[in-house]
Amino acid sequence: MKLVDTHSHIFLSEFDHDRKEAIDRAEKESVMKILMPAIDSETHVRVLETEKNFPGQCLSMMALHPCSVKENYKEEIKIVSGYLKQRKFIAIGEAGLDFYWDLTYKDQQIEVFQQQIEWAMEHDIPIVIHSRNSIDECIEIARKNQKGKLKGVFHCFSGTSDQAHQIIDLGFYLGIGGVLTFKKSGLDKVMSGLNMANVVLETDAPYLAPVPYRGKRNEPAYIKYVAQKLAEVKQLPLEEIARITTQNAVKLFGL
Repeated sequence: MKLVDTHSHIFLSEFDHDRKEAIDRAEKESVMKILMPAIDSETHVRVLETEKNFPGQCLSMMALHPCSVKENYKEEIKIVSGYLKQRKFIAIGEAGLDFYWDLTYKDQQIEVFQQQIEWAMEHDIPIVIHSRNSIDECIEIARKNQKGKLKGVFHCFSGTSDQAHQIIDLGFYLGIGGVLTFKKSGLDKVMSGLNMANVVLETDAPYLAPVPYRGKRNEPAYIKYVAQKLAEVKQLPLEEIARITTQNAVKLFGL
């Protein structure tokens, strides 16, 4: 059995004391790849160092996170552009919109999201979309840009069945993580009615740890609990869930 954690912040300081051990634990739980989303210039070096220290296991994305779109966003986006010119990344991510915390830079978030969509198409790589409190807006922007070449994943999907179908119809994937294991999330009901062809697994470590570790630090090894819950919801063997979601991740990210 092989699994792919398509979204993990294993480079953050929460793992400074046991990063190698956490990656070893993930490997023992059959996690073959850990994909790392970028945040902003404060952590880009951490992402790249982690990739260098764990070659073949940890793979870097590059982007400006919507929560990091502030008054200096033009400088930040220029830094992202510079990295994209230097080398190839596994994806543009995580990009998108976050209308949960602060709407001060809403227009700038949209501008930056659009720019990063264009980079994803230019470099022919997926875009990993953050869509907190903004799923409909992100779907609409993706739809306007979908001319047959745009591809990617709606990270940490926890929306409705209708939103899921719209995302799939656009050719995108749903990133399913620990929220699936939360009793009152309702995501289990949404997933029960969906085809598995557009589903990938993620942890979003160190955040959103699945049951039985909810409220504690998440790590890539815990992706097995997401896979187990999805197997239960879809009434499929765990090995089949692993096979399909890993195959999907390999196809989307060119692993």
